[in-house]
Amino acid sequence: MDEAAAVARARAGDSEAFRLLVDAHSRALFGLAYRMTGNKHDAEDVVQEAFLKAYRGLDRFDERSKVGSWLYRIAANCAFDVLRARQRRDRHFASSDDGPSPEPPASEPGPDRMAMGKDVRDRVAAALARMSPRERAAFVLRHFEDQSIEEIGRALDLDTSAVKQSVLRAVRKARQVLAPLAGAAS
Repeated sequence: MDEAAAVARARAGDSEAFRLLVDAHSRALFGLAYRMTGNKHDAEDVVQEAFLKAYRGLDRFDERSKVGSWLYRIAANCAFDVLRARQRRDRHFASSDDGPSPEPPASEPGPDRMAMGKDVRDRVAAALARMSPRERAAFVLRHFEDQSIEEIGRALDLDTSAVKQSVLRAVRKARQVLAPLAGAAS
């Protein structure tokens, strides 16, 4: 699918063209949103809000950009909004909800997934929880979505040095939490 042509058709009112963009990117955006929010319901809301904002903002899309990077930026910002709202709510209600592990649910767990174990999932969730929203977004895009530093910069509207710093800080936090597992594995 030529995404630039799909955007042009969607701008002209072709809802089928926009649906093609949704179909092409919804899974990746859900993965990003789920890992950032750690909650399936919030992730679904983020994806829905991101596509709604994208549709409303089609006229502002720069054709020189990649559609995927543009959508990642919108979804990351929507996830940041959810995380900020959650922090405000948690401060007011002093909630202690641990929530699910920030890994998208699989339809049927395979042997490799079952072998990973609850301890690893809990530690990954704890590592992600220690990260700031920017660090978490950069880390997820880099290590779960395999985005380049430049792609992350475009998605998060950051220069490359800010992206590198965010990823580096996130990796350090992850290592601190995951280090005991490395010692147990040897």
